[in-house]
Amino acid sequence: MMTSRRTVLSTAAAGLAFLGCARLASAQTGAATETYANEVAGYGPLVADPYGILDLPAGFAYRVVSRFGETMSDGLEVPYKADGMGCIPLGGSRVALVRNHELKSNDLNYGPAGLARRLAPRVDLSRAYDVGADGHALPGGTTTLIYDVARQKLISQHLSLTGTAVNCAGGVTPWGSWLSCEENTQKAGGNLSKDHGWVFEVPARSKGLVQAVPLKAMGRFQHEAACVDPRTGVVYMTEDSFAGPGLFYRFLPNARGELHMGGKLQALGFRDAPGGVSTANQGQVIWSQGDWKQVVWIDLDGVESPDDDLRLRGAKAGAATFARGEGIHFGAGEMYFTCTSGGPAKHGQIMRYVPSASEGQAGERDTPGRLQLFLESADEKVFDYGDNLTVAPWGHLIVCEDRYSNTKRNHIRGVTPEGKVYTIARNVFRENAELAGACFSPDGSTLFVNIYWPGITLAITGPWRSPQG
Repeated sequence: MMTSRRTVLSTAAAGLAFLGCARLASAQTGAATETYANEVAGYGPLVADPYGILDLPAGFAYRVVSRFGETMSDGLEVPYKADGMGCIPLGGSRVALVRNHELKSNDLNYGPAGLARRLAPRVDLSRAYDVGADGHALPGGTTTLIYDVARQKLISQHLSLTGTAVNCAGGVTPWGSWLSCEENTQKAGGNLSKDHGWVFEVPARSKGLVQAVPLKAMGRFQHEAACVDPRTGVVYMTEDSFAGPGLFYRFLPNARGELHMGGKLQALGFRDAPGGVSTANQGQVIWSQGDWKQVVWIDLDGVESPDDDLRLRGAKAGAATFARGEGIHFGAGEMYFTCTSGGPAKHGQIMRYVPSASEGQAGERDTPGRLQLFLESADEKVFDYGDNLTVAPWGHLIVCEDRYSNTKRNHIRGVTPEGKVYTIARNVFRENAELAGACFSPDGSTLFVNIYWPGITLAITGPWRSPQG
């Protein structure tokens, strides 16, 4: 018998009120008894959570940091649909968690103004991107949580971006901000006064609402996530298009760290396939797990794309296409991104990109960047629909699943540098609710993650640096 303590600071279950308490449970309770090809032990079998939120291995614990409907420090309510999230150090043991809320324009009762938008007078409309014809800011945007990692305590939380729609994922920047991406290309009309499909920047140290300014040079498309190479300042972006395969983009800013000053948008292609090719291995298999390809970058024009055809024009110009590009994160000199429905079995792929030593400069023609098919799942029981991901301080990938399936349970998976998969957690709070927003505290002690619906943020602690490979 092994023991584990979980302190539940607040409930995520509607209509219930859990008191802070400790729990004792068998490490074998609810544990998987089968193992599968390409699967390793990791942290061991999962322990069933008596509070019905998140199953974890023995020795791990979670705290509910924030949940939908709570009153925030600014008097507004925590919105629903917690999605992508970034962790940014503020000094000492404090961090800022900037969290997306993937609310549609008609999610009127789920936004920061609460039921029937009764708190709307508290929202500064002058800072909102889009104020609808009904006089209210669109409910999508971000909230910022200030958290003390050493004390494992939430200090404050407030609305930091509003008036946007379907804010899916994004990425942190080396200069201390979060790029919040709209996975939505609705045009102005009806209740919308502006076109959507942009990236917005949210400084982590902002004390309240930031001025919502779309970074239009970064393109208008169904943005999913972004990451920044700290060496070059180049921004890389994924596209989660439901209308067909998307592209993989990079943005070369005119001024490092000043994205509002514009730049050049490009899409990735393969040197050996100048006419463009699908990377999904569906219909035509072009590579196997572990294979590398040298890349080229194709200039894009008309990036504000009023006809929402940027991916189509890019593919016609020779860009490679990807099966629903989603989470992306920069590690040690390389980045990883997921393709949720990639692979012959459509259970998902992970790509690894290593930039050129002369990335974005003329010299990259001689020493181009390289893309690898790092992981391709053939078994949904091991890895299925990887979405948001982060690179752990010790080099493993931490991947959130987003699958509406017969199993009805999404997991957090770990992936070793050798491409072996292990299970870290299982969402038991709500059937088929995705896990999202995985990010580590700077010291590697705490993994923050969201349960998307209705919207819960958790802080997970434990023996992170000792998985069994």
